[in-house]
Amino acid sequence: MIKALIVDDEELARRGLELRLQAFADVEICGQSRNGREALQHVREQSPDLMFLDVQMPGMDGFDVLRGLAGSEMPVVIFVTAYDEFALKAFDANALDYLLKPINDQRLGEAVARARQALGDRSADSHRDKLLRLVCELTGRELTLEDALAQAAGDARRFPQRLAIRDGSETACVDVEDIDWIDAAGDYMCVHAAGSTYVLRGTMKHLEEVLNPETFVRVHRSAIVNRHRVTSMRPHRNGEYYLQLGDHTELKLSRKYKKSIDRLANRV
Repeated sequence: MIKALIVDDEELARRGLELRLQAFADVEICGQSRNGREALQHVREQSPDLMFLDVQMPGMDGFDVLRGLAGSEMPVVIFVTAYDEFALKAFDANALDYLLKPINDQRLGEAVARARQALGDRSADSHRDKLLRLVCELTGRELTLEDALAQAAGDARRFPQRLAIRDGSETACVDVEDIDWIDAAGDYMCVHAAGSTYVLRGTMKHLEEVLNPETFVRVHRSAIVNRHRVTSMRPHRNGEYYLQLGDHTELKLSRKYKKSIDRLANRV
């Protein structure tokens, strides 16, 4: 059974998609979100396999939702949009499925079939990488890690105190100590700092080398956490741990990085 979450600020749009999805016996709607913040909460509570995501929502739009999700939380995404031609070309170029409003039943069937295939292929990392590339293309937020370090130059020490990260048409200098956690897929990383999320192009290995290990701990192949933000740790029966951050974010510490427990325990 595929657990699906519907995210749209329009009640009629949510209801219409709910009725259409009744035609698919293997799709179960696990929740409906009226805005981006609800979407983040529902993804973390319901762990959907598939998310129908409206791009154009007031406040936190669909791209903000994507930036706010950890790699391990990311479901397969089908965009629901009335977007312009440029955006649709970007969806096509990144092999990401979308439905144009008003939704056509045949296109819905095709999108669900592709979602089944993606879930069957277990290609979550590839899907996440494509989503972040799309965010960069449509919002102008992409900046390589090398650029981020170079543009925040001035600190000659080994571990930089700031990163220059593009935010739309501007570039903001983010204090490294404000970073809560970082997650990644492929060559893209989401840097979560002081309530905002920024997208960088680079590798976790490179970022891990330039962050102070006294503060930042690798807990998963796709996650680094500021140990000062960890408020509790909960063991899992398979040898993994779940880390609770102060902002209620929950991250997984994999068995491969179990040796990091001692470094984190000093802060709990």
